[in-house]
Amino acid sequence: MKKNNATTEQERAAAGSPDGAEPLVAVEPGTITPEQLKELKERAAKADENWERLLRTTADFDNFKKRAAREKQEAIKFANEGLIQKLVPILDNFDMALSAAQNATGEAGQSLQTGVNMISQQLKNVLSEAGLEEVDAAGKAFDPNFHEAVSQKETAEAPEGHVIQQLRKGYKLRDRLLRPASVVVAKQPAA
Repeated sequence: MKKNNATTEQERAAAGSPDGAEPLVAVEPGTITPEQLKELKERAAKADENWERLLRTTADFDNFKKRAAREKQEAIKFANEGLIQKLVPILDNFDMALSAAQNATGEAGQSLQTGVNMISQQLKNVLSEAGLEEVDAAGKAFDPNFHEAVSQKETAEAPEGHVIQQLRKGYKLRDRLLRPASVVVAKQPAA
């Protein structure tokens, strides 16, 4: 009995395939039926689609890993932000104490001023090592990204839009603004 190259329905069902499609039949070249050719094309298209999906998923995963690493680095870089925000008002108090000590007279005033100055410098050094920078606004053009205008003052001594007085220092933690400098901005006098 001569065996036909085409398989029976029972053989196809027994062979099974992972995607539920019928398994391809081994045939000699040039004897592919139009149905088999159509099925081959469909399977090739599905394989191409799965390959593209795999490439996209791999690229998405790589991008996710890079983004997660970047976010982790940024979290490490700015981990001390909360602590430093709490310490900045202490710097303000040191500055006020230094001003008061300068107005004190005699040897007691001098030793107070020296002690407070040493503590202030030590605290500033520690905070500077942690990445804290002062925002110097005096005499510069008003920049809303770094300065907070508290008021305007008419004056002919400074160009309009420039800071004429800094009321409170501003601070940055590396590249991020912690607190803007509170300033008084020059305004041209009324004619």
